[in-house]
Amino acid sequence: MRVDKFLKVSRLIKRRTLAKEVGDRGWILVNGRTAKPGDRVVVGDVLQLNFGRHLLKVRILELRESVRGEEASRLYEILEDLVQAEGAGSA
Repeated sequence: MRVDKFLKVSRLIKRRTLAKEVGDRGWILVNGRTAKPGDRVVVGDVLQLNFGRHLLKVRILELRESVRGEEASRLYEILEDLVQAEGAGSA
């Protein structure tokens, strides 16, 4: 399954066009490597989404073409969900 489609189906990102844009900007890593929206993912892959100060890292547990909203979170396991405080880490 494509990265952008997984992000939409899992509802980690609400719209596939937004998932594509995020991928085009290089804000998605798959297993530690920068991913393009059309890159393929498989069960067990680790996705990292970098949104400015927000970092979300998940492991893919299941791939499905579509799921109901309440089932979407079963497709992945959250490994990290961090929000860096403004100004933290700057010198």
